[in-house]
Parts: sequence; C-alpha cells; structure tokens
Amino acid sequence: MDVHTIQNFASKVQRMKERHAIRVALVLSYLLLVAGGKDARTTTQWENTSPFLMHRQINKTIVMEGEDIYDCIDVNLQPALSHPLLKDHKIQMEPSSFPIGLNVKPLLRQVISQAHMSILECPTGMVPILRNRRRDQISSKKIDIMINKDKQQEVAGIKYYADLYGVRATINVYEPKVKKGSNDASQTAIQIDNGPRGHVDSICVGYAVSPSVNGDNFARFHAGWRNGKLNKTCFDHDCPGFVQISHNVGLGGRVQPVSVYNGPQYVINILIFKDPKTKNWWLSYGEDNTPIGYWPSSLFTSINNKGNFSFWGGYVSGPTASSDSPQIGSGHFASEGYGKASFMRNIQIVDENSKLVTPNEYKDRYGTSDTRKYSVDGYKVNKYGMHMYYGGPGNLV
Repeated sequence: MDVHTIQNFASKVQRMKERHAIRVALVLSYLLLVAGGKDARTTTQWENTSPFLMHRQINKTIVMEGEDIYDCIDVNLQPALSHPLLKDHKIQMEPSSFPIGLNVKPLLRQVISQAHMSILECPTGMVPILRNRRRDQISSKKIDIMINKDKQQEVAGIKYYADLYGVRATINVYEPKVKKGSNDASQTAIQIDNGPRGHVDSICVGYAVSPSVNGDNFARFHAGWRNGKLNKTCFDHDCPGFVQISHNVGLGGRVQPVSVYNGPQYVINILIFKDPKTKNWWLSYGEDNTPIGYWPSSLFTSINNKGNFSFWGGYVSGPTASSDSPQIGSGHFASEGYGKASFMRNIQIVDENSKLVTPNEYKDRYGTSDTRKYSVDGYKVNKYGMHMYYGGPGNLV
C-alpha cells in the first residue's frame, strides 16, 4: 500500500474518532424510539485504538472493501467476556434448539435474492471484531445529554404487544437517502423489549444508513441492546455483552447488494429467539438461519425471561429527523407496492412453547408518525406471518 493511501486512511481514522459520540447517540435512539419514545412505551500497518483489543492477541487482520478493518481474535478472548456479569461465562457455541416450524418455507410469487452481511475468513475458533477507530471514552451522562438534546424521531411500521420469546422477519434491504452533512440516520429493524417505562430492556437488529457517523451512505448491519436497569445501551462489539460464535460474519459491516427501485430486490432474514434451556437470546440470519451469537440472559433484568413488546419497521432519528426528514426504506410510499416500496414479510413471533407462529392481528398496531412523509400499506396476515409495505421520502421529495 503506498504512502498516499496510508495518509488518506489516517485522516479517515481521525474523522471517525470525532464521529463516535454521534454514533453512540444515534444507536441509543435506535433502541429507545418505540420503547421509551413516542409510544412511551492481512496488514498490521495501522494502530488498533480499541481498548478491548489492545491487550488481546490478534490472529489475523482483514481489510475489507471500503477500508473496514476486522481483527480475528480467539472466541474466548472477545470483548463480551470483559463484562463483569460474564466473568465466569462459558460460551455456548450453538443454540440448544431452534424454534419449532423454522424450516417451513413460504411460497413466494416473486423470486427474491438474499443480501449478505460482511463475510470474512477468520480461522475456526476466531471471531471478527470491527476495529474500533471511532471510539472515544464517553461517559454515560454525556451520552444522555447528547441524545436528549433536540432529538427528533419519526416511525413507520408495526407495533405488537404480547408475551414474546422471539421475533423474526424477512427484511427488504435498501439504502435510504440521508442528506450529506446531516447528523440524522435512517434505520430498519426488528426489536423486542420488556420492562417498566424508563428502564426498558431491549434487543434491536437491522440495518442503518448514517453518513455523518460512518462517512458513507451504505446500509450497515447492527445488533444493539439495552440494559434498562443500568440505563446502558450498546451495539455490536463496541462494549462487552454480545457473545459472537460465528467466525465469518462481521457486525457493523455493509449489507449488499441492496435493492434497486423498479429493479432487483434483495432481502435479509433475521431471527431473534430465546434458548429454552440456557435462556440466552440468540441472533441468526439468512435462509439457513445461521447463528451469529447471543446475548446472555444475565445481561438483562426484565427481558431475561421474555419480551412483551415488539416492533417491525423503519425509523429516522437525529436533530432534524422531523423538520428535515430522511427517507425510510426505498424512499417511496408504501402504496407503490412490490419492487418500488420497501417491505417486510414473514413476520412471526416465538411463543411460550418455542414455536414460530403468526402474530395475533388483534394485538398489533400499524401506521406512521407522519402520513405526509411515510406510510404503511399492503398489510395482511396469513399462515406465514404478517406482511407489509412501509416507508416514504420524508422531506427528500
């Protein structure tokens, strides 16, 4: 790699450090929007600045397209095990079982290809950790001040209230437009919560576009969680908690290819479920439901037994998310339908018997916070789950 390239990369590292505070704030709102917001409810040329990896032996370093850097480290030395509640934790390398009915395939009229997360080749027994070029040491108090200052939010999707032991969906992947220079973000995810107002435990998984944070307009895959009792929010491996067992899925990386308006469509399948034996919350993806890792139940107070609320859909958050709103989904209204509007389909829940079932349509609420900017349409329920189109242009019309 030539000197000019290294200098450019060093400059990018500095910019990313400056953006870290914003990113933490955005992810915090990503988890709180529905639960506590509107609903009240191989190279070694660069320094590793991550406090979690500085003292760990790195087996291999991989530079991805777009200059994302992943370090392959021993699964038993990953950041999650630095959490005080996981001091003596024994890693569970696979779920004790998957939800019943997981292999039932819905019949689709359209042929839809799978999008992919960042796939790496770490050796077996290793896990990829995105090098944390963005991290500054920020106190929780400072984060709370940032997130509550002039925060705006908009939403479009389905809210659901019931006892929940897992949630799943097939998510249509787009790269919604967010204005250059804006500190807003556009996110699409599935979420499961439990807990009293102000102390909600939450798990939220999906993709987000945030140019002010990532320095690009790519859709990136994130797995976030919140401990309501400690009022602490984390995502990916930026703080200890999520235990990864996959040696080739890179959290925080790009999701690609993405869908094209009136063109090829791409999806990702996401499943969050509670292991009936260990009580850990597992995350898997893809047509084969490949496990990525899990959140140990000991991390939580309210959701360690079950969830009682879920959300499927998209939302925007940031200082101008309402006054100058980014796009959600494809950037087109739900009424335009397949190939033009973003969709979620095969939306299901896991019941107390660890069985995937179609949600009770009398317990859900679907809609949008601002019908001038976003919409939900094509809502239906069948034996494969709930289905909907959602999204809109925001103010980018």
